[in-house]
Amino acid sequence: MRVIAGTARSMPLRTVKGMDIRPTTDRTKETLFNILMPYIPGCRFLDLYAGSGSIGIEALSRGAKVAYFVENARASQLLIRENLEFTKLADRARYAFGDVQAVLGRLAGEEPFDIIFMDPPFLKGLERQTLELLADSPLPAKDGLIVVEASPKTDFDYLEELGYVRVKERVYGMSQHLFLRRIKDMEEERA
Repeated sequence: MRVIAGTARSMPLRTVKGMDIRPTTDRTKETLFNILMPYIPGCRFLDLYAGSGSIGIEALSRGAKVAYFVENARASQLLIRENLEFTKLADRARYAFGDVQAVLGRLAGEEPFDIIFMDPPFLKGLERQTLELLADSPLPAKDGLIVVEASPKTDFDYLEELGYVRVKERVYGMSQHLFLRRIKDMEEERA
């Protein structure tokens, strides 16, 4: 696993062996960031269920102003710090370690995030729980994107009920990315 582009291009990233972490492949990450690239420079990026930190690190490498890393597993927390130090991107990183649901409440006073990325453990229902919390949260910016990485088997029929619209979707085989916006934010933009 490596950083694909930007200031830390080609730098290898470490991952935890033997855990339930499935790092996003380089090819999938490249496709994701090709879509996100217009939004990355100067953005505030929130990486939920950060694992090794590779997605947030990629955002920083490509010009994000700041990235917050949210992770509960202690081994992954240490790895995120090591990867950020190695890539020399730690100065623009913020850590909010702990359970994602609890951390989202603690972050409520922060400036909104332009991109919120989440990659929870597959098929455990955490996507819906997290999207429920973000539905009325002040954390997503008004024109922000929420990106969910999930199993293609994950059912997202509830999105409209929670107040989201799917603006784009990519399926890669063993995973998918959904690009979401909150309906209320889109309506406010039109008003």
